[in-house]
Amino acid sequence: MPEAELYTIFQTLGISLLLGLLVGMQRELEDTRIAGFRTFAIVTLFGTICAYLGEVFTPYMLGFGLFGVIAIIVVGNMMKMKSGRTEFGMTTEISLLLMYGVGAWLTMGPWIIGAAIAGSTAILLQIKPQLKGALAKMSDKDIKAIMQFVLITFIILPILPNQTFGPFDVFNPQRTWLLVVLITGISLGGYLIYKLMGDRAGTALGGILGGLISSTATTVSYSRITAQTPSAGFHAAVVIIIASAMVYPRIAIEILVLAPDYFQQLIWPVAIMFLISVGVSLYVYRQIRDQPHAMPEQRNPSELTTALTFGAVYVTILIVISATTEYLGSEALYVVAAVSGLADMDAITLSVSQKVQNGTLTYTLGWKLILTGLVANTFFKYAIIHLIGGKAVARRVIPAFTIVIVTALVLIILG
Repeated sequence: MPEAELYTIFQTLGISLLLGLLVGMQRELEDTRIAGFRTFAIVTLFGTICAYLGEVFTPYMLGFGLFGVIAIIVVGNMMKMKSGRTEFGMTTEISLLLMYGVGAWLTMGPWIIGAAIAGSTAILLQIKPQLKGALAKMSDKDIKAIMQFVLITFIILPILPNQTFGPFDVFNPQRTWLLVVLITGISLGGYLIYKLMGDRAGTALGGILGGLISSTATTVSYSRITAQTPSAGFHAAVVIIIASAMVYPRIAIEILVLAPDYFQQLIWPVAIMFLISVGVSLYVYRQIRDQPHAMPEQRNPSELTTALTFGAVYVTILIVISATTEYLGSEALYVVAAVSGLADMDAITLSVSQKVQNGTLTYTLGWKLILTGLVANTFFKYAIIHLIGGKAVARRVIPAFTIVIVTALVLIILG
């Protein structure tokens, strides 16, 4: 046998042993009677050996080995029954079978995949109490949110046609829905963390997660709180300012997905705005204590009506941008950006990024339109605060919002 091949075999066996020990260590800590530290390591090595033997003798060796592991599991459970133990679970047994498969995989595929599977398995086994606690905190509404996200992602998306339709040939159903999934996924992630944190979330985390879900919705929620409890005005203002700063990471992700070739050219003004907003947020945050507070109810961001509305808005803006460029010129696009950015930044950002990527818009005009939408969105939030929350809380956000608006306008003018 060549030395290089011998080295590869020993390397594979070593990785197999370590991965088996990793998962076995977790099971040993749980004091499982059927398999622990050594058993998992041996079963993983057994999978590797069976795979190697299958290459030399017969592919059925993997099946024989799997049958042997199953037989051991059955015998182990029978011994548990004879000892009088009545509590049974399948977690350790399934983990043993999985690690047998990991051991076999290491001989035929990249070892990093096997390591990822083993590591994920160990983590899932270890965080069982946390997962149970998180599930206990979820309401039927939260489970419904997850199921609806599965619906729009794995059921609706695959059946949509991947071709363009309509005016200016810009409407691609599958691509549009893929962006709906992207935005909904970001919002749903923030929503679930927001729900799980509950009253443990302080002002900073409340603002960050609220911004991930929807900075506009967070502005509305905390404005209503202020209207009901005027003494909470400063606290609400800080949360709104922090949530508004989270618009920029969303924009960055959207640009990266839709305009990867022009990401650096589009992101630098957004990065400047983000740094300014973070600085303002830190300044106002330092003026209050991060105390637990009752978090306002947030709307399920994965509702089908919400997804359909976003998709419709996105396609409409795409068509309007195309029509405006064709008949009115690029200067009129600033009006389109301002109007579309009033209530939502996602649609205008995605539309502009797509146009920049396909060469319809220059990247300079692209980021200027995005900042124009941001200015309009900031004015819209201020109007919400003033109308719902009242003048007191509106005065508290004026300095922060003014800095953001002035910075954006300076960048647009000088850029």
